[in-house]
Amino acid sequence: MLRTFFIFALLLMTSTSFSFAQTREEKVRQDREKVESSGYWIYNDLEKGFEKAQQTKKPLLVVLRCIPCEECVKLDEDLMEKDQHLKPLMDQFIRVRLISTNGLDLSLFQYDYDQSFAVFMLNADRTVYGRFGTRSHHTLWAEDVSIEALHKAMQGALNLHSDYAAIKISLKGKQGKKPDVASPEKYPLLAGKYRSKINAKKDVVKSCIHCHQIGDAQRDFFLRNQKSIPERILFQYPHPKILGLILDPKEKAVVKEILADSLAERSGFQKGDQILALEGQPMLSIADVQWVLHHAKQKDRLSAQIDRNGQKLDLTISLPAGWKQKDDLSWRVSSWPLRRMVLGGAVLEETMAAQRKGAGAPEGKSMALKIRHLGQYGLHATAKRAGFKKGDIIVSYNGRNDLYRETDILAYGVNELKPGQTFGVTVLRGKKQMNLQLPRQK
Repeated sequence: MLRTFFIFALLLMTSTSFSFAQTREEKVRQDREKVESSGYWIYNDLEKGFEKAQQTKKPLLVVLRCIPCEECVKLDEDLMEKDQHLKPLMDQFIRVRLISTNGLDLSLFQYDYDQSFAVFMLNADRTVYGRFGTRSHHTLWAEDVSIEALHKAMQGALNLHSDYAAIKISLKGKQGKKPDVASPEKYPLLAGKYRSKINAKKDVVKSCIHCHQIGDAQRDFFLRNQKSIPERILFQYPHPKILGLILDPKEKAVVKEILADSLAERSGFQKGDQILALEGQPMLSIADVQWVLHHAKQKDRLSAQIDRNGQKLDLTISLPAGWKQKDDLSWRVSSWPLRRMVLGGAVLEETMAAQRKGAGAPEGKSMALKIRHLGQYGLHATAKRAGFKKGDIIVSYNGRNDLYRETDILAYGVNELKPGQTFGVTVLRGKKQMNLQLPRQK
């Protein structure tokens, strides 16, 4: 039976010797002993990996996985090594396992930092063949990635590697632009709190910079200078589904479904199409598709080469203004600071027609966002202290009644409201309309 990454969510330990009684610190140390003793992975030493790749002429497989964060353990190297199809491919790579982002070269390792893991396939000269790993929900991994897709991405990378001299020019677009800072610990939010290396002797967990902290630091980089958060940061790595392009999680970049009256349909995509290249870049995974979308402009035209039943065709994706803003921010770990800033720690969910009717909300397309959760502590309890209650339905936010999703409020509030500004929020509570006040927090 084919196994997907949904299985990974159940495999929260990399060794049966881990016990729930162990501290996270103990688990990290035991994991390191296990990995280093096997000799199959290079543990947390990227430069050693590049040196070995140069010596052997093999490509690199770099897996970023944060061991201290148990919630992030979705990719288990035991499962990868034992898979009868994946293991022979892994043998053809120099395998490097990174367990933190301290000192990470952000000019090279650019990916969606809200992911729980990321896989890079590279040449020894640091050229990126492809990326793997994506996410569009807290738990539904099977909708996005699978071990079958990883197998095909790795095989694709090996194919590119074998023909590197001829295809190198096509990989130019896969290389990242200059980042705002060189490495995570140099962001103002993290500077002075973390070093370029984790403390391997003590406090391994506390000294580790998690991937999602980079996302927090990216936004803070602009906010602390009283600047708006750019769309490339706020709505980064858009998921193809916002174009109506549903890709098969068990393939590299094969169209599983096209949503009716969508950008994908209008661009000419059909079910079964294999996306060979976007903007001239070879596609090895959904993550590669997202990489191109991430770098697309607010209004753009992207070239696509597809294989349709053995015939190669060229398509053009026309992206209208504001297309990225259709993506969803609510699943992101790094959206929690935004909720504190603009919702006082409240978590919202969209309402069904029956809920709207029961609350007396306007029918049809109207703003009606239900408070699913209220923070209880510190600044995340601001909404609770302001009189908001779980179950309240927000129908107006600072005079706006056209913010239909939690994402819309987060994006509007963080860029349009100023820190310290108090604004009105209208809620329905038991069919009674109430006007409450919230501060835009830093």
